Amino acid sequence: MSRIRTIIHGFALSTLACSISSISQAAQPVADVIYVGGKVVTVNDLQPEAEAVAIKTGKIIAVGYRDEVMKLKGGQTKLIDLAGKAMLPGFIDPHGHVFNTGIQAISANLLPAPDGAVNDIPALQATLKDWAARNDKLTGKYGWIVGFGYDDAQLKEQRHPTREDLDQVSTELPVVIVHQSGHLGVMNSKALQMLGLTAASKNPPGGNIRRREGGQEPNGVLEENAFFGPFFGLMSKLGPDANKALFAAGVNLYKSFGYTTAQEGKASLGSATTMEAVAKSGKLDIDVVAYPDITVGAQAMKAPWLSRSYTQHFRIGGIKLTLDGSPQGKTAWLSKPYYKAPSGQKADYHGYSAFTDEQVNGFVEQAFQKNWQVLAHVNGDAAIDQFIAAVRAAEARHGMADRRPVAIHAQTAREDQVQAFHDLGIMPSFFPMHTYYWGDWHRDSVLGPERAVNISPLGWAMQRNMIFTSHHDAPVAMPDPMRVMHATVNRVTRSGQVLGPQHRVSPLVALKAHTLWSAYQHFEDKSKGSIEVGKLADFVIVDRSPLDGDPMTIDTIKVMETIKQGKSVFKREATQKTADNQRSCAESEPCIRVATLALNMAGVIDIHRHDD
Repeated sequence: MSRIRTIIHGFALSTLACSISSISQAAQPVADVIYVGGKVVTVNDLQPEAEAVAIKTGKIIAVGYRDEVMKLKGGQTKLIDLAGKAMLPGFIDPHGHVFNTGIQAISANLLPAPDGAVNDIPALQATLKDWAARNDKLTGKYGWIVGFGYDDAQLKEQRHPTREDLDQVSTELPVVIVHQSGHLGVMNSKALQMLGLTAASKNPPGGNIRRREGGQEPNGVLEENAFFGPFFGLMSKLGPDANKALFAAGVNLYKSFGYTTAQEGKASLGSATTMEAVAKSGKLDIDVVAYPDITVGAQAMKAPWLSRSYTQHFRIGGIKLTLDGSPQGKTAWLSKPYYKAPSGQKADYHGYSAFTDEQVNGFVEQAFQKNWQVLAHVNGDAAIDQFIAAVRAAEARHGMADRRPVAIHAQTAREDQVQAFHDLGIMPSFFPMHTYYWGDWHRDSVLGPERAVNISPLGWAMQRNMIFTSHHDAPVAMPDPMRVMHATVNRVTRSGQVLGPQHRVSPLVALKAHTLWSAYQHFEDKSKGSIEVGKLADFVIVDRSPLDGDPMTIDTIKVMETIKQGKSVFKREATQKTADNQRSCAESEPCIRVATLALNMAGVIDIHRHDD
């Protein structure tokens, strides 16, 4: 083992020397900017660290020792001292919803700790009332009270709020709240009445209307497709300016967390149109790749936006399929029953599918035929089986090729399914943040001890030398890469227990999963994801490297600056308080600035900072 390390170390030094030598021998360019004085973590195995980086016209032209890189300094070169901070490649979002994150930024914050303060139903009611009082312009114009992020798993009552609970917020205005998973919601009696949901209403395919005990009257809780239709109908009432404001809010929040590439992982035709319009206006300053939902957005799959390259920082990368629901919301489709069935379900309940096998096979066949990359939301192992079967059938027809289909979440993947990912070229994008946010809930209520330890099974992928990505799925969680990496490395639950130690990985692997491997997932690894000569000058400056110190403190690392193609797009104010450790949209400065920007643009909402 030591001999192998010596060979690798020697090869890395040789590569670095060759790189420096080529700078010396060729006609030397003059750098626009040179960064020195900090630790440069390149995420390039052949040159893991460096002392300096030079860029010109938005690209990296030198990485190496300070003395050598400084040879590219000219009279107009700007020298930037990192002052002991660390430079990393800009973070690349492997799965999130940058457009929908804007909705989170302007809604009532119903998240539990550490991202909010709603840990029981009275607090939820009080937060909604306070938000409505502060946002009379919004409620006056659109006539709805909206909250985002409640989590029944963290509420003291250990249940979903009901229509009766929300009736205490308002009986005159419709009230809608969105579960933190985004897969369920609750409406008050006024909202249900306006939408015509009654005891006679039937469950839609792939959805469920929960009923009052002993009857058929809706209790206010709507699952999956029973919720999506009414909620998206509500959002459709927003005009073009408000939608652009939501998108701007999401983008700015992402930048504050160090992202130079964001994803909209389930775009509607309307949101795709909004994002295209913002790109055309020249107002995007980081890259955004969108994946329209195939059931509603196939019309968006056209040039010039459908491309492997960006037009004014925007492109459409492929299509999205959602094959099941949420494990924490107990709507994911499992092959075995839930450990504890949700209210109103029998003991053998194991969730449900969104589509038939024939439909899924048709969607994947269409994607393969048109050479669209396909991202499939598959939380439960039954849904994973359905996706694997569809990919296997499509590959049998069209042959193996570099299509990079992605299994989004793959949380309950069995080991045989991870092997199938390997064999079929399916790239898993895991969700180990669940080990913190819902690890105890999965162990004690959703999956039980035996299955819960293998949630997001990174270890099985590592055993097979597979690359994978690790995501936050914002707005399910804040778009915080440090919490992503912290959970990927540590897998510690809210109660302080390690869930599945065999699936923990090193900080370097966690960093790769959010930079270089994410770039690979997006077909962008030749231009992004590591600090190498020829790649884009996409960087994030942090107060310390996640590779140093106690891994249990990774989540305390602060983003100081985000740099996209050599241009600073976010910089932490020197006077900014460090109290935003909690990453709460109600309390953290980045969220407050983002929400304020969105509201000013939309001209319809007035949000004030909560100090309680």
